[in-house]
Amino acid sequence: MKASRKTGLVFFPAFDWAISETHPEREERLLYTQDQIFEEGILDIEGLVEFNPSLATSKEVERVHFCVPKMEDVVTESHRISSGGCMTVADAVLEGKVDCGFALVRPPGHHAMRVVHGARGFCNINNEAIMIEHIRHTYGVNRVAIVDTDCHHGDGTQDIYWHDPDTLFISMHQDGRTLYPGSGFPREMGGPNALGTTINIPLPPKTSEEGFLYVMDRVVLPLLEEFNPEIVINSAGQDNHYSDPITAMNFCAQGYARLTDKLKPHIAVLEGGYSIEGALPYVNVGIILALAGIDYSWVQEPDYDLEEIRQTEEVRAAISANCNFLLEERKQCQAKREKYLEGKEFIERSKTVFYDTDNIVEEQKEVIRVCRECAGVLRIDSYADTKNHLLAIHIPRKGCNTCQEIGRKWFEEGNVSRFNVVCLQDRVNDKYQVKRK
Repeated sequence: MKASRKTGLVFFPAFDWAISETHPEREERLLYTQDQIFEEGILDIEGLVEFNPSLATSKEVERVHFCVPKMEDVVTESHRISSGGCMTVADAVLEGKVDCGFALVRPPGHHAMRVVHGARGFCNINNEAIMIEHIRHTYGVNRVAIVDTDCHHGDGTQDIYWHDPDTLFISMHQDGRTLYPGSGFPREMGGPNALGTTINIPLPPKTSEEGFLYVMDRVVLPLLEEFNPEIVINSAGQDNHYSDPITAMNFCAQGYARLTDKLKPHIAVLEGGYSIEGALPYVNVGIILALAGIDYSWVQEPDYDLEEIRQTEEVRAAISANCNFLLEERKQCQAKREKYLEGKEFIERSKTVFYDTDNIVEEQKEVIRVCRECAGVLRIDSYADTKNHLLAIHIPRKGCNTCQEIGRKWFEEGNVSRFNVVCLQDRVNDKYQVKRK
């Protein structure tokens, strides 16, 4: 047997990091998968290559995040290796060692936002975003698409790329009215400089393979073709599975494999999935085989029952209606963008962020410059109930001269008697500057 697409794999179970000994986010999430892969002889197939993970540096983390009060307070070595494992796969793909790859790593990352005061949704830093900015910096890649198929809305990835017109972020997830983090609705389409590059497809509970593949065909694949990315990333969460203990969906291993086969991502990154024995070994094997272009029709859970998990006509109708509404709303984005350009130079928004894992509440006030030339300079005033107060300034990768000047002025004027820390993330010059009390 031989893979038609050479596929790179990285495994990192993170033996020294778990929320608790009995919490579903623990090392067994990957150990059962590894056992299944060894038992099936997957790594003996020609064209499947295993790599050892690298370690993300502070600079690579700081291209994406503002960590409060400092990076060492919220980022462990396991987090660095999890992100580093994703970069290892990316390097192998971009350097032509493999055609595609799968980073089976933990801790997960897609709930980690640009500002990080602690852990939320089991995530401290965003693995995909750190990997993407590494790809851009190292290989000159510009347009990137992220398709998040985790059951929970990828709100952290959405936050990081909310203002980036060169990143298409698509999340298909269980309806936020029924599941954490309570976001990810169709009208969430991106900031004023990037309207239409954030796409959210909420799915009703009990959505099955039929519904996920309908969304893939109806929405995801046409939008990818329109956006024409240089690279496609799949945030491959597996908690949509019918046996997952913390969600309410009816996806199966065959469905995940078919979705992967349709999407054909360059890189898949493991996110959630907490049915440690009943789902993950079968889903991960299906994804690996689909990436490699190998027959996956034999992959099936021992308790699989098609009739038991078949979605209802009501669910089918709700999915169709959501897709139609989303596509109609997106048609209005260009007109809305022009209104922003004709209006105020700066737009503000405020939000409350709850770090459920660490029980922290953060209040953010954000200012973005509406810009015709770039993604716009961004200013974030962030205060958490830990008493940490941050002023964060982000100059985007392709920041115009005006946005660069404004960003540096904001940083220079940042008063450390008011803020605990003032940070400048200057992506034009790939620099991270800090002022502290």
